[in-house]
Amino acid sequence: MLRRLDLRAEPLPRPAALRTLLPRADVDVDTVLHQVRPIVEDVRERGVEAALEYAERFERVRPTAVRVPSQTLNGALAALDPAVRTALETSIERARKVHGDQRRRDVVTDVVPGGTVTERFVPVRRVGLYAPGGLAVYPSSVVMNVVPAQAAGVESLVVASPPQAEHGGLPHPTILAAAALLGVDEVWAVGGAQAVALLAYGGTDTDGAELEPVDMVTGPGNIYLTAAKRMLRGLIGIDAEAGPTEIAVLADAGADARHVAADLISQAEHDPSAASVLVTTSEELAGAVDAELARQVPDTKHTERIRTALTGPQSGTVLVTDLDDGVAVVDAYAAEHLEIQTADAREVALRVRNAGAIFVGPYAPVSLGDYCAGSNHVLPTGGCARHSGGLSVQTFLRGVHLVEYTEEALRDVADQVVTLAAAEDLPAHGQAVTARFPR
Repeated sequence: MLRRLDLRAEPLPRPAALRTLLPRADVDVDTVLHQVRPIVEDVRERGVEAALEYAERFERVRPTAVRVPSQTLNGALAALDPAVRTALETSIERARKVHGDQRRRDVVTDVVPGGTVTERFVPVRRVGLYAPGGLAVYPSSVVMNVVPAQAAGVESLVVASPPQAEHGGLPHPTILAAAALLGVDEVWAVGGAQAVALLAYGGTDTDGAELEPVDMVTGPGNIYLTAAKRMLRGLIGIDAEAGPTEIAVLADAGADARHVAADLISQAEHDPSAASVLVTTSEELAGAVDAELARQVPDTKHTERIRTALTGPQSGTVLVTDLDDGVAVVDAYAAEHLEIQTADAREVALRVRNAGAIFVGPYAPVSLGDYCAGSNHVLPTGGCARHSGGLSVQTFLRGVHLVEYTEEALRDVADQVVTLAAAEDLPAHGQAVTARFPR
Protein backbone atom coordinates (compact mmCIF):
# COMPACT_ATOMS: atom_id res chain seq x y z
CA MET A 1 0.00 0.00 0.00
CA LEU A 2 2.80 2.46 0.87
CA ARG A 3 4.85 3.80 -2.02
CA ARG A 4 8.54 2.90 -1.84
CA LEU A 5 11.69 5.00 -1.90
CA ASP A 6 14.81 2.83 -2.08
CA LEU A 7 17.95 4.58 -0.85
CA ARG A 8 20.15 1.48 -0.64
CA ALA A 9 21.89 1.52 -4.02
CA GLU A 10 23.93 4.72 -3.76
CA PRO A 11 25.62 6.63 -0.93
CA LEU A 12 23.00 8.41 1.11
CA PRO A 13 22.41 11.99 -0.10
CA ARG A 14 23.32 14.87 2.17
CA PRO A 15 20.55 16.18 4.48
CA ALA A 16 19.40 19.04 2.24
CA ALA A 17 19.06 16.70 -0.75
CA LEU A 18 17.37 14.06 1.42
CA ARG A 19 14.70 16.53 2.49
CA THR A 20 13.68 17.03 -1.14
CA LEU A 21 13.39 13.27 -1.70
CA LEU A 22 11.43 12.21 1.38
CA PRO A 23 7.62 12.05 1.47
CA ARG A 24 6.01 15.17 2.88
CA ALA A 25 2.66 16.91 2.69
CA ASP A 26 2.67 19.78 0.20
CA VAL A 27 1.10 22.57 2.26
CA ASP A 28 1.70 26.20 1.34
CA VAL A 29 0.10 28.61 3.78
CA ASP A 30 0.67 31.49 1.36
CA THR A 31 -1.94 30.00 -1.00
CA VAL A 32 -4.77 30.80 1.43
CA LEU A 33 -3.58 34.15 2.76
CA HIS A 34 -5.76 35.97 0.23
CA GLN A 35 -8.80 34.17 1.66
CA VAL A 36 -7.84 34.71 5.28
CA ARG A 37 -6.81 38.37 5.10
CA PRO A 38 -10.38 39.70 4.55
CA ILE A 39 -11.62 37.60 7.49
CA VAL A 40 -8.96 38.93 9.81
CA GLU A 41 -9.53 42.52 8.71
CA ASP A 42 -13.29 42.14 9.03
CA VAL A 43 -12.98 40.85 12.60
CA ARG A 44 -10.58 43.69 13.41
CA GLU A 45 -13.15 46.21 12.19
CA ARG A 46 -16.44 44.65 13.31
CA GLY A 47 -15.38 42.32 16.11
CA VAL A 48 -17.89 39.82 17.44
CA GLU A 49 -20.52 40.53 14.80
CA ALA A 50 -18.09 39.50 12.06
CA ALA A 51 -16.94 36.41 13.99
CA LEU A 52 -20.53 35.25 14.45
CA GLU A 53 -21.28 35.76 10.77
CA TYR A 54 -18.30 33.62 9.81
CA ALA A 55 -19.45 30.94 12.25
CA GLU A 56 -22.80 30.89 10.47
CA ARG A 57 -21.05 30.66 7.12
CA PHE A 58 -18.41 28.04 7.95
CA GLU A 59 -19.88 26.10 10.89
CA ARG A 60 -23.55 26.36 9.82
CA VAL A 61 -24.54 27.79 13.20
CA ARG A 62 -24.61 31.25 14.80
CA PRO A 63 -23.89 31.20 18.53
CA THR A 64 -26.00 33.54 20.64
CA ALA A 65 -22.78 34.79 22.25
CA VAL A 66 -19.06 34.14 21.99
CA ARG A 67 -18.31 33.45 25.64
CA VAL A 68 -19.75 30.22 26.99
CA PRO A 69 -21.56 30.73 30.34
CA SER A 70 -19.85 29.25 33.40
CA GLN A 71 -22.92 27.20 34.25
CA THR A 72 -22.73 25.58 30.82
CA LEU A 73 -19.11 24.55 31.48
CA ASN A 74 -20.06 23.09 34.86
CA GLY A 75 -23.05 21.33 33.32
CA ALA A 76 -20.85 19.75 30.65
CA LEU A 77 -18.50 18.45 33.33
CA ALA A 78 -21.37 17.05 35.39
CA ALA A 79 -22.73 15.24 32.32
CA LEU A 80 -19.36 13.87 31.20
CA ASP A 81 -19.10 10.11 30.86
CA PRO A 82 -17.35 8.95 34.08
CA ALA A 83 -14.90 6.81 32.11
CA VAL A 84 -13.92 9.80 29.96
CA ARG A 85 -13.55 11.93 33.07
CA THR A 86 -11.26 9.38 34.67
CA ALA A 87 -9.17 9.18 31.50
CA LEU A 88 -8.90 12.98 31.32
CA GLU A 89 -7.94 13.15 34.98
CA THR A 90 -5.17 10.62 34.34
CA SER A 91 -3.95 12.66 31.37
CA ILE A 92 -4.01 15.87 33.41
CA GLU A 93 -2.23 14.33 36.40
CA ARG A 94 0.60 12.94 34.27
CA ALA A 95 0.94 16.10 32.18
CA ARG A 96 1.14 18.20 35.34
CA LYS A 97 3.86 15.96 36.72
CA VAL A 98 6.02 16.33 33.61
CA HIS A 99 5.35 20.01 32.97
CA GLY A 100 5.78 20.91 36.63
CA ASP A 101 9.42 19.84 36.35
CA GLN A 102 9.95 22.22 33.40
CA ARG A 103 9.39 25.45 35.34
CA ARG A 104 12.66 27.38 35.35
CA ARG A 105 13.93 29.33 38.33
CA ASP A 106 15.43 32.80 38.25
CA VAL A 107 19.22 32.82 37.88
CA VAL A 108 21.55 35.45 39.35
CA THR A 109 25.03 35.72 37.81
CA ASP A 110 27.74 37.68 39.63
CA VAL A 111 29.57 39.08 36.60
CA VAL A 112 32.04 41.20 38.59
CA PRO A 113 32.10 42.54 42.13
CA GLY A 114 29.18 44.95 42.25
CA GLY A 115 27.78 43.85 38.90
CA THR A 116 25.05 41.23 38.50
CA VAL A 117 22.68 40.03 35.81
CA THR A 118 19.52 38.31 36.96
CA GLU A 119 17.49 36.33 34.46
CA ARG A 120 13.86 36.31 35.50
CA PHE A 121 11.39 33.98 33.82
CA VAL A 122 8.17 35.91 33.51
CA PRO A 123 4.97 34.29 32.21
CA VAL A 124 2.94 35.77 29.39
CA ARG A 125 -0.01 37.51 31.07
CA ARG A 126 -2.95 36.36 28.90
CA VAL A 127 -3.04 33.47 26.45
CA GLY A 128 -5.59 32.10 23.99
CA LEU A 129 -5.50 28.32 23.66
CA TYR A 130 -7.08 26.81 20.55
CA ALA A 131 -8.78 23.40 20.56
CA PRO A 132 -9.71 22.17 17.05
CA GLY A 133 -13.13 20.80 16.25
CA GLY A 134 -13.11 19.74 12.62
CA LEU A 135 -12.85 16.09 11.58
CA ALA A 136 -12.37 15.14 15.22
CA VAL A 137 -12.81 16.68 18.65
CA TYR A 138 -9.72 17.10 20.81
CA PRO A 139 -10.22 17.49 24.56
CA SER A 140 -6.67 16.19 24.82
CA SER A 141 -5.50 19.39 23.10
CA VAL A 142 -7.19 21.38 25.85
CA VAL A 143 -5.09 19.45 28.36
CA MET A 144 -1.88 19.85 26.37
CA ASN A 145 -2.31 23.61 26.02
CA VAL A 146 -3.69 24.46 29.44
CA VAL A 147 -1.37 22.41 31.67
CA PRO A 148 1.95 24.00 30.57
CA ALA A 149 0.38 27.47 30.59
CA GLN A 150 -0.82 26.95 34.15
CA ALA A 151 2.54 25.51 35.19
CA ALA A 152 4.24 28.61 33.74
CA GLY A 153 2.01 30.84 35.86
CA VAL A 154 -0.07 32.41 33.09
CA GLU A 155 -2.72 34.36 34.98
CA SER A 156 -5.45 34.63 32.34
CA LEU A 157 -6.47 31.82 29.98
CA VAL A 158 -9.16 31.55 27.36
CA VAL A 159 -9.90 28.38 25.40
CA ALA A 160 -11.33 28.90 21.91
CA SER A 161 -13.04 26.10 20.02
CA PRO A 162 -15.44 26.08 17.05
CA PRO A 163 -19.19 26.22 17.70
CA GLN A 164 -21.02 23.12 16.55
CA ALA A 165 -24.49 23.02 15.02
CA GLU A 166 -25.33 19.72 16.69
CA HIS A 167 -24.60 21.28 20.08
CA GLY A 168 -26.61 24.44 19.73
CA GLY A 169 -23.75 26.71 18.72
CA LEU A 170 -21.50 25.67 21.58
CA PRO A 171 -18.15 23.91 21.33
CA HIS A 172 -18.29 20.16 21.80
CA PRO A 173 -19.39 19.24 25.36
CA THR A 174 -16.21 17.24 25.95
CA ILE A 175 -14.13 20.33 25.18
CA LEU A 176 -16.21 22.31 27.66
CA ALA A 177 -15.91 19.57 30.27
CA ALA A 178 -12.13 19.37 29.85
CA ALA A 179 -11.83 23.14 30.33
CA ALA A 180 -13.94 22.97 33.48
CA LEU A 181 -11.93 20.03 34.80
CA LEU A 182 -8.75 22.10 34.37
CA GLY A 183 -10.25 25.09 36.15
CA VAL A 184 -10.57 27.25 33.02
CA ASP A 185 -13.73 29.36 33.25
CA GLU A 186 -13.38 31.34 30.00
CA VAL A 187 -14.25 29.50 26.79
CA TRP A 188 -15.12 31.16 23.49
CA ALA A 189 -17.30 29.54 20.85
CA VAL A 190 -15.28 30.64 17.84
CA GLY A 191 -13.13 28.72 15.38
CA GLY A 192 -10.72 29.03 12.48
CA ALA A 193 -9.11 32.25 11.27
CA GLN A 194 -11.83 34.33 12.91
CA ALA A 195 -10.91 32.81 16.28
CA VAL A 196 -7.29 33.94 15.99
CA ALA A 197 -8.41 37.40 14.88
CA LEU A 198 -10.89 37.78 17.73
CA LEU A 199 -8.33 36.56 20.25
CA ALA A 200 -5.85 39.10 18.90
CA TYR A 201 -8.16 42.10 18.69
CA GLY A 202 -10.81 41.33 21.30
CA GLY A 203 -14.26 42.85 21.14
CA THR A 204 -17.60 43.29 22.84
CA ASP A 205 -19.81 40.23 23.21
CA THR A 206 -23.51 40.21 22.36
CA ASP A 207 -24.38 40.81 26.03
CA GLY A 208 -22.10 43.84 26.24
CA ALA A 209 -19.31 42.02 28.11
CA GLU A 210 -15.71 42.74 27.11
CA LEU A 211 -13.77 40.03 25.31
CA GLU A 212 -10.24 40.96 26.28
CA PRO A 213 -7.54 40.40 23.65
CA VAL A 214 -4.68 38.03 24.40
CA ASP A 215 -0.91 38.36 24.20
CA MET A 216 -0.31 34.93 22.68
CA VAL A 217 -2.20 32.19 20.81
CA THR A 218 -1.19 28.53 20.89
CA GLY A 219 -2.66 25.28 19.63
CA PRO A 220 -2.98 23.42 16.33
CA GLY A 221 -5.57 23.98 13.61
CA ASN A 222 -6.16 23.87 9.88
CA ILE A 223 -4.33 25.83 7.19
CA TYR A 224 -6.69 28.80 7.54
CA LEU A 225 -6.04 29.13 11.25
CA THR A 226 -2.31 28.77 10.57
CA ALA A 227 -2.49 31.55 7.98
CA ALA A 228 -4.20 33.83 10.50
CA LYS A 229 -1.47 33.09 13.05
CA ARG A 230 1.14 34.01 10.45
CA MET A 231 -0.66 37.28 9.61
CA LEU A 232 -1.06 38.34 13.23
CA ARG A 233 2.34 37.28 14.51
CA GLY A 234 3.85 40.36 16.08
CA LEU A 235 0.56 41.69 17.40
CA ILE A 236 0.37 38.38 19.24
CA GLY A 237 2.92 35.69 19.97
CA ILE A 238 2.31 32.25 18.50
CA ASP A 239 3.70 28.83 19.30
CA ALA A 240 4.19 27.57 15.73
CA GLU A 241 2.63 27.27 12.31
CA ALA A 242 1.32 23.73 12.56
CA GLY A 243 0.85 21.67 9.41
CA PRO A 244 -0.66 18.21 8.88
CA THR A 245 0.26 15.67 11.53
CA GLU A 246 2.98 13.14 10.79
CA ILE A 247 4.62 9.99 12.09
CA ALA A 248 7.89 8.36 11.12
CA VAL A 249 8.78 4.87 12.31
CA LEU A 250 12.42 3.75 12.24
CA ALA A 251 12.36 -0.04 12.34
CA ASP A 252 14.65 -2.98 11.77
CA ALA A 253 13.89 -6.61 10.90
CA GLY A 254 12.93 -7.39 14.49
CA ALA A 255 10.01 -4.97 14.61
CA ASP A 256 6.46 -6.34 14.78
CA ALA A 257 4.71 -5.50 11.50
CA ARG A 258 1.32 -5.43 13.26
CA HIS A 259 2.51 -2.73 15.64
CA VAL A 260 4.12 -0.67 12.90
CA ALA A 261 1.03 -0.84 10.70
CA ALA A 262 -1.30 0.04 13.56
CA ASP A 263 0.84 3.06 14.46
CA LEU A 264 0.97 4.32 10.86
CA ILE A 265 -2.81 3.97 10.68
CA SER A 266 -3.29 5.84 13.95
CA GLN A 267 -1.75 9.01 12.50
CA ALA A 268 -3.46 8.61 9.13
CA GLU A 269 -6.76 8.63 11.02
CA HIS A 270 -6.35 12.34 11.82
CA ASP A 271 -6.65 13.77 8.34
CA PRO A 272 -6.44 12.78 4.65
CA SER A 273 -3.25 14.88 4.43
CA ALA A 274 -1.61 13.24 7.48
CA ALA A 275 1.80 11.70 6.79
CA SER A 276 2.82 8.15 7.75
CA VAL A 277 6.40 7.21 6.91
CA LEU A 278 8.25 3.96 7.57
CA VAL A 279 12.06 3.99 7.46
CA THR A 280 13.49 0.48 7.59
CA THR A 281 16.55 -1.62 6.93
CA SER A 282 14.36 -4.63 6.11
CA GLU A 283 12.56 -5.14 2.82
CA GLU A 284 10.82 -8.11 4.41
CA LEU A 285 9.39 -5.90 7.17
CA ALA A 286 8.25 -3.37 4.57
CA GLY A 287 6.32 -6.10 2.78
CA ALA A 288 4.85 -7.42 6.02
CA VAL A 289 3.72 -3.91 6.99
CA ASP A 290 2.02 -3.48 3.61
CA ALA A 291 0.22 -6.79 4.18
CA GLU A 292 -0.85 -5.66 7.65
CA LEU A 293 -2.11 -2.34 6.30
CA ALA A 294 -4.17 -4.19 3.70
CA ARG A 295 -5.65 -6.28 6.51
CA GLN A 296 -6.15 -3.60 9.15
CA VAL A 297 -7.29 -0.54 7.17
CA PRO A 298 -10.67 -2.00 6.03
CA ASP A 299 -11.54 -2.69 9.67
CA THR A 300 -11.08 0.92 10.79
CA LYS A 301 -13.90 3.39 11.36
CA HIS A 302 -12.40 6.08 9.10
CA THR A 303 -11.29 3.79 6.30
CA GLU A 304 -11.41 6.26 3.41
CA ARG A 305 -9.66 9.01 5.31
CA ILE A 306 -6.91 6.61 6.33
CA ARG A 307 -6.52 5.11 2.88
CA THR A 308 -6.25 8.57 1.33
CA ALA A 309 -3.52 9.55 3.79
CA LEU A 310 -1.53 6.34 3.40
CA THR A 311 -1.59 6.40 -0.39
CA GLY A 312 -0.86 10.13 -0.71
CA PRO A 313 2.53 11.59 -1.66
CA GLN A 314 3.13 12.53 1.98
CA SER A 315 3.35 8.87 3.07
CA GLY A 316 5.62 6.00 2.11
CA THR A 317 8.31 3.48 2.98
CA VAL A 318 11.99 4.41 2.81
CA LEU A 319 14.45 1.52 2.50
CA VAL A 320 17.93 2.13 3.90
CA THR A 321 21.13 0.07 4.05
CA ASP A 322 21.65 0.17 7.82
CA LEU A 323 20.57 1.97 10.98
CA ASP A 324 23.23 4.65 10.52
CA ASP A 325 21.52 5.62 7.29
CA GLY A 326 18.14 5.24 8.99
CA VAL A 327 19.11 7.74 11.67
CA ALA A 328 20.37 10.12 9.00
CA VAL A 329 17.06 9.83 7.13
CA VAL A 330 14.85 10.47 10.17
CA ASP A 331 17.09 13.37 11.16
CA ALA A 332 16.61 14.90 7.72
CA TYR A 333 12.86 14.24 7.87
CA ALA A 334 12.56 15.72 11.41
CA ALA A 335 9.20 14.12 12.18
CA GLU A 336 6.59 15.51 14.50
CA HIS A 337 6.36 12.02 16.04
CA LEU A 338 9.19 9.50 15.68
CA GLU A 339 8.97 5.91 16.84
CA ILE A 340 12.09 3.78 17.27
CA GLN A 341 11.28 0.10 16.88
CA THR A 342 14.75 -1.45 16.66
CA ALA A 343 17.14 -3.47 18.75
CA ASP A 344 18.71 -1.23 21.42
CA ALA A 345 15.96 1.29 20.75
CA ARG A 346 17.01 3.75 23.44
CA GLU A 347 20.59 3.86 22.18
CA VAL A 348 19.30 4.55 18.67
CA ALA A 349 16.88 7.20 19.97
CA LEU A 350 19.71 9.04 21.72
CA ARG A 351 21.48 9.37 18.37
CA VAL A 352 18.53 11.22 16.81
CA ARG A 353 18.83 15.00 16.79
CA ASN A 354 15.64 16.11 15.03
CA ALA A 355 12.14 15.07 16.15
CA GLY A 356 9.23 16.68 17.95
CA ALA A 357 8.95 13.71 20.31
CA ILE A 358 10.60 10.27 20.21
CA PHE A 359 8.74 7.14 21.26
CA VAL A 360 11.15 4.41 22.25
CA GLY A 361 10.53 0.70 21.88
CA PRO A 362 7.47 -1.47 21.20
CA TYR A 363 5.42 -0.27 24.15
CA ALA A 364 5.58 3.49 23.62
CA PRO A 365 3.26 4.17 20.66
CA VAL A 366 2.46 7.72 19.61
CA SER A 367 -1.10 7.23 20.90
CA LEU A 368 0.33 7.04 24.42
CA GLY A 369 1.89 10.46 23.93
CA ASP A 370 -1.33 11.82 22.51
CA TYR A 371 -3.10 11.17 25.78
CA CYS A 372 -1.42 9.74 28.84
CA ALA A 373 2.39 9.63 28.63
CA GLY A 374 2.71 12.98 30.40
CA SER A 375 4.55 14.47 27.41
CA ASN A 376 3.04 17.22 25.26
CA HIS A 377 1.46 16.38 21.92
CA VAL A 378 1.52 19.90 20.43
CA LEU A 379 4.66 19.38 18.35
CA PRO A 380 6.50 20.90 15.35
CA THR A 381 5.49 19.62 11.92
CA GLY A 382 6.75 19.96 8.36
CA GLY A 383 10.41 19.49 9.29
CA CYS A 384 10.35 22.32 11.85
CA ALA A 385 11.69 19.92 14.48
CA ARG A 386 15.11 20.75 13.01
CA HIS A 387 14.93 24.10 14.79
CA SER A 388 11.88 24.11 17.09
CA GLY A 389 10.52 22.10 19.98
CA GLY A 390 7.04 21.21 21.12
CA LEU A 391 4.74 23.16 23.40
CA SER A 392 6.11 23.35 26.94
CA VAL A 393 6.21 25.54 29.99
CA GLN A 394 9.00 27.50 28.29
CA THR A 395 6.59 28.49 25.51
CA PHE A 396 4.75 30.70 27.99
CA LEU A 397 7.81 32.18 29.72
CA ARG A 398 9.98 35.14 28.72
CA GLY A 399 13.51 35.54 29.98
CA VAL A 400 13.98 39.12 31.25
CA HIS A 401 17.43 40.34 32.30
CA LEU A 402 17.80 42.61 35.32
CA VAL A 403 21.13 44.43 35.08
CA GLU A 404 22.45 45.84 38.36
CA TYR A 405 25.83 47.59 38.57
CA THR A 406 27.28 49.76 41.31
CA GLU A 407 29.03 53.02 40.52
CA GLU A 408 32.43 51.39 40.95
CA ALA A 409 31.55 48.39 38.76
CA LEU A 410 30.42 50.72 35.96
CA ARG A 411 33.51 52.89 36.35
CA ASP A 412 35.74 49.82 35.95
CA VAL A 413 34.27 48.97 32.52
CA ALA A 414 33.51 52.49 31.29
CA ASP A 415 36.53 52.72 28.99
CA GLN A 416 35.57 49.48 27.23
CA VAL A 417 32.00 50.69 26.70
CA VAL A 418 33.26 53.99 25.26
CA THR A 419 35.71 52.16 22.99
CA LEU A 420 33.06 49.84 21.59
CA ALA A 421 30.60 52.70 21.13
CA ALA A 422 33.22 54.62 19.14
CA ALA A 423 33.98 51.51 17.05
CA GLU A 424 30.31 51.40 16.08
CA ASP A 425 30.19 55.18 15.47
CA LEU A 426 27.66 55.64 18.25
CA PRO A 427 29.45 58.19 20.44
CA ALA A 428 26.32 59.10 22.41
CA HIS A 429 26.33 55.56 23.76
CA GLY A 430 29.72 56.21 25.29
CA GLN A 431 28.68 59.65 26.55
CA ALA A 432 25.77 58.03 28.41
CA VAL A 433 28.43 56.33 30.53
CA THR A 434 30.97 59.16 30.85
CA ALA A 435 28.19 61.59 31.83
CA ARG A 436 28.01 59.69 35.11
CA PHE A 437 31.67 60.41 35.87
CA PRO A 438 32.31 64.13 35.30
CA ARG A 439 35.98 65.00 35.13
